[in-house]
Amino acid sequence: MSIQIQKPPNESSWDCMLPGPPSRSNGGSADISPAGLFAYASGSSISVVETHSMQLITTIPLPPPSDGGPYSLSPFITSLKWSPQPLPHLIDIPQIHLLLAVGDRQGRICLLDFRSKSQTGAVFFDTGSGSGSRNGIQDLCWVKDGPDSWILAAVSGPSLLSLYNTTTGRCFWKYDASPEYFSCIRRDPFDSRCFCVLGLKGFLLSVTALGDNENDVVIKKVQIRTDTAELQKLERDSSSGGNGAPASVAFPTYIVKFAFSPHWRHLIFVVFPRDLVVFDLQYETALFSAGLPRGCGKFMDVLPDSNIEVLYCAHLDGKLSTWRRKDGEQVHTMCAMEEMMPAIGTSVPSPSILAAVISHSDAALQTIGKLYSDAHHSVDVDFDNPFDFCDESLVLSKTRLISISDDGKVWKWLLIAEGSVDIQEDMTNPDIVAEAFKTVPSEIIGHSSEISSAPLSNDANSSRICLSKSTTGLDEVSFKVSLVGQLHLLSSAVTMLAVPSPSLTATLGRGGNSPAVAVPLVAVGTQNGTVDVIDVSANAVSVSFAVHNSVVRGLRWLGNSRLVSFSYSQGTEKAGGYINRLVVTCLRSGLNRPFRVLQKPERAPIRALRASSSGRYLLILFRDAPVEVWAMTKTPIMLRSLALPFTVLEWTLPTVPRPLPKDRPAIPSAETSSPTKEAAAADAKGAGTDGSQDEFSESFSFALVNGALGVFEVHGRRIRDFRPKWPSSSFVSSESLVTAMAYRLPHVVMGDRSGNIRWWDVTTGQSSSFNTHREGIRRIKFSPVVLGDRSRGRIAVLFYDNTFSVFDLDSPDPLANSLLQPQFPGTLVLELDWLPLRSDKNDPLVLCIAGADSSFRLVEVNISDKKMVHGPQARPVKERFRPVPLCSPILLPTPHALALRTILQLGVKPSWFDTWSATADDTNYQVPGTPTAGDLRNHMIESPRIGDSVVPEMLLKVLEPYRREGCILNDELVRLYAGLVDKGSAVRFAFAAAIFGEPMEALFWLQLPRALNYWMNRLTNKSPTRVPQSASTSELDEVSMLDRISSKGKSGSGTGKNNALGNGQLQLMAFEKEELWALANEQIPWHEKLEGEEAIQNRVHELVSIGNLEAAVSLLLSTPPESSYFYSNALRAVALSSAVSTSLLELAVKVVAANMVRTDRSLSGTHLLCAVGRHQEACSQLQDAGCWTDAATLAATHLKGTDYARVLLRWAQHVLHSEHNIWRALILYVAAGALPEALASLRVAQQPDTAAMFILACQEIHSEYLSNLDDELRSSDKLVNLPGLNPESEDVHAVGEYYGQYQRKLVHLCMDSQPFSD
Repeated sequence: MSIQIQKPPNESSWDCMLPGPPSRSNGGSADISPAGLFAYASGSSISVVETHSMQLITTIPLPPPSDGGPYSLSPFITSLKWSPQPLPHLIDIPQIHLLLAVGDRQGRICLLDFRSKSQTGAVFFDTGSGSGSRNGIQDLCWVKDGPDSWILAAVSGPSLLSLYNTTTGRCFWKYDASPEYFSCIRRDPFDSRCFCVLGLKGFLLSVTALGDNENDVVIKKVQIRTDTAELQKLERDSSSGGNGAPASVAFPTYIVKFAFSPHWRHLIFVVFPRDLVVFDLQYETALFSAGLPRGCGKFMDVLPDSNIEVLYCAHLDGKLSTWRRKDGEQVHTMCAMEEMMPAIGTSVPSPSILAAVISHSDAALQTIGKLYSDAHHSVDVDFDNPFDFCDESLVLSKTRLISISDDGKVWKWLLIAEGSVDIQEDMTNPDIVAEAFKTVPSEIIGHSSEISSAPLSNDANSSRICLSKSTTGLDEVSFKVSLVGQLHLLSSAVTMLAVPSPSLTATLGRGGNSPAVAVPLVAVGTQNGTVDVIDVSANAVSVSFAVHNSVVRGLRWLGNSRLVSFSYSQGTEKAGGYINRLVVTCLRSGLNRPFRVLQKPERAPIRALRASSSGRYLLILFRDAPVEVWAMTKTPIMLRSLALPFTVLEWTLPTVPRPLPKDRPAIPSAETSSPTKEAAAADAKGAGTDGSQDEFSESFSFALVNGALGVFEVHGRRIRDFRPKWPSSSFVSSESLVTAMAYRLPHVVMGDRSGNIRWWDVTTGQSSSFNTHREGIRRIKFSPVVLGDRSRGRIAVLFYDNTFSVFDLDSPDPLANSLLQPQFPGTLVLELDWLPLRSDKNDPLVLCIAGADSSFRLVEVNISDKKMVHGPQARPVKERFRPVPLCSPILLPTPHALALRTILQLGVKPSWFDTWSATADDTNYQVPGTPTAGDLRNHMIESPRIGDSVVPEMLLKVLEPYRREGCILNDELVRLYAGLVDKGSAVRFAFAAAIFGEPMEALFWLQLPRALNYWMNRLTNKSPTRVPQSASTSELDEVSMLDRISSKGKSGSGTGKNNALGNGQLQLMAFEKEELWALANEQIPWHEKLEGEEAIQNRVHELVSIGNLEAAVSLLLSTPPESSYFYSNALRAVALSSAVSTSLLELAVKVVAANMVRTDRSLSGTHLLCAVGRHQEACSQLQDAGCWTDAATLAATHLKGTDYARVLLRWAQHVLHSEHNIWRALILYVAAGALPEALASLRVAQQPDTAAMFILACQEIHSEYLSNLDDELRSSDKLVNLPGLNPESEDVHAVGEYYGQYQRKLVHLCMDSQPFSD
């Protein structure tokens, strides 16, 4: 017979693990995926939480170092990051999308496959930590270096930056910034090839990775000014400053973080301990700086909101400050301050916030809700709840923030921005939009007539994301922070563990004679004095009791509904002694009742507690003092004191199997062996009708200091000798002190400090022994028994070196068939016990383990009659109990997730989401009738189809188990989907992309109708009239001009008052002239106060790009004569002034003639080209110089028609092939009318499903557009068919056939995969 650890491939033992609380040693390691999965480090483990329902999905322990021996410990995890890889589009090649990059204190970096949940799935990089100085990992970042390839950037030690190939694990580039301390690393959301690394002293390294070779990395160094006096003092006082420790170890309270702006390119937000800085990477200067607000702790992190232009700053004292940008400026003001640690319900001292992460997963969904107002309102308002209506305010934005604290809690906060209804109406008011158009140059207004020449096809087209002028004032928007969820895990390091093992005579806590049943609960005592009760069926902390003020040193169950625990503390220095505290906790009422309360300190502290299986008796062991026997009635009574030199004491365990709840027999069947019958008779004595305690008896075994053994019986209030049959005299040895004992009638098993294990039958006197060849034995635990089990069974043995083994006492050679501890690597074991929930002899044995890493784990031990067992045994997977369904589509098996995405894209009726046992009270989105077993295709909406028409029905059948369980979409998402399912294919595609964590794809689908309509509108405008240039032709007053030049005042940008709250991330997909011009124009005022020659050059470039030549000339002529830029500026001023007016030209010549010097700048030539009207060539020069956004802005100002399309087309090629952002490139292709190139890009990227959906969406938008035109325009040859997307073309046929093959393969994969959600 052999024993092995069971690890099924789909449900490993990791699924039954609760992590300990995180600490400062983890460095605030936390990250949230675009799909809403929150991962954080606690000790040497990683926990993953689903943030919508706040449920723990799994905990993954990091394997220990391979060179540390069999009992090496896993180091602390110090950094982790989710892979940005999306759900795969190809099903032929297995791809991993739920991947975590993890770094630890010893400098190891590994990739963990969240799907496999096995330590064999951990791929470690060659970091040199095994032979080097083991520099810890400070931070990690994923960087894109190809269309489908990523590299990993890592900061290790104090100042080393390394780049790794994620496929091979090879390090191909390093940079050492010593003596700087690198703090954090972030990727640019506008260009995934670029990232920045920030140091504690303000040193900023900007890196662009063009490939995975050493020569493909381009760096740029920038310095952000900050006060480093405090850091210098810490360096002088620090003892770890020179030992290669990372910044989080050397200076744990001196935190420097930064984040890229999700709304503006080249803009980062930096927090030093006492400063908030807004830094412009293009200008290499700070645009804004603010000190630490009064009354709050140092900055800990900065978290920009993706929905609106708001910053949230976390502080070390647990506060959260909200900062909002002023209109027209890059100036932020603090408008709210909230506590992230509520004062009610927390311990004293208050726990510390270790990390805060803002969720960007809802940004795309909120953008969908804003564009489709009826769906948007259905998300924000619960019509069945009268308190949900508010006449005065409207929710402008909702953002989730997740924080973790060092008491093991995960907090979910909802950050809400509210404003009046008028504000929301202003954002979409056509009059205000028209007023905003007044600030746009006349040439752009002329081009915009192309857009208004035909009606727009849907709501998304009528939204002007960047030009909506809002009258929102700072006082009209309020910000609220609400606690909406909490996940309570283990609150402190585990010190004690107790499992309930009630016998048949244990009665229910509410009284009566009904026998107690085994419950799936485990109680753990913690270092901070709390007692946590764990529900092992749900792998969650069910309830937590604040029982003691110090370490819980003993914990036992009394039956199955009460707990008894103790702690002690030393008395005052004058009185001396110990203050022992004993408490009985009732799980049903939640009351803690102290007993044995004494007025004075005692001479000896309590050593241990031992509770009988019935919960009626309690033994209290003292250090060098008599043992007390108590009857645990409602008011505990001490029966007597035993003044013997005990070393160990153990009550007998239940010996008969627990009956079924229906019949509950009090006497076992005749199949049970004779010792079991005797135990049953002993149990039955106390199970009479009157329940009299005097007729009840239980026994306990003991060992004395001299090695003597014995068994006492407690009968009512009397204690007497059990009179066992003694073993031979050679069995009792006084050489080794007995340190552990287990007793289940009739067997007593003992272990001593020499590693010997002896067992003895108290009814027959038989005995045996063997040596484990290990250190002393601390605990021995009998495994639970059921009908058919042997009498002696198996024991789990915990040794003093914190390792354990499992032995089968029925084996002829228990040592040869033992299960040793190396199968459980990475941590030491503090306490263990068996989980008494077996109901059949074929059920696996389950060990509860409290690890030295503060974790709680369940380990399955399977028994086989074969000598060797190869691999895990097949058995049904036991379902996890979830209090609410786990609605996270990204957790579905990959084929089933792809099936759900396909169904959502094609359009399913909202009634399909209703379950036959729906419990939701909100029925606004529900359609009467539930799905039946008929033709499932009736659940699909009537919409254009592509591919096999039978596939949707088969996919619905595959998803039926998830639908019945209600774990596909939550109610809020179903309401949103119900509001947009009939709004067109593109918005359905955007919704499907958003829920699977692909925000850029979602933004592409949202912008696709606008881009396609923009191009078709240009086709219908047959003869656009050329409008004059946007320069003013009025004569300028020379005196006023000179005054403006000499004063260096603000050069009028002519912008209106824009909405400082922003409008989400749709501007990332901007392509229209008005949007590009407005985005550039918005940034002009931010730089007006900047000084320096480089800043002036950049400002002139911005003004020329937006067509404000007058302001550009004014700024150029303000250059002082001693400047090295004067000559080039003078030349450009003369050329540009000639395009404005004659008087301005004469004035410029006068100024330039007086002062002439040398030098020029490479981009100055583009300004001269603009002066002579050669804007197409100027755009080409800007694109050659890498100024792609500037070229687009210049083209939006001056070009139109095919000239503008050429600029967009070249921009799209750069974005696709260099920046590897296919979604941004597709929008530019469509806006330029290059539909064949867009389709070819999707085919090259091997996305057959997306290519098919692209054709479907374009054809639907095209037909809807044609339906809104008159007959003459509708019959135009240019508009009859979309170029490259003609239904008769070979490319469209090829895409349809490829998509059909994709569907059939997906159906086969779905049929082969078992339904499994987490």
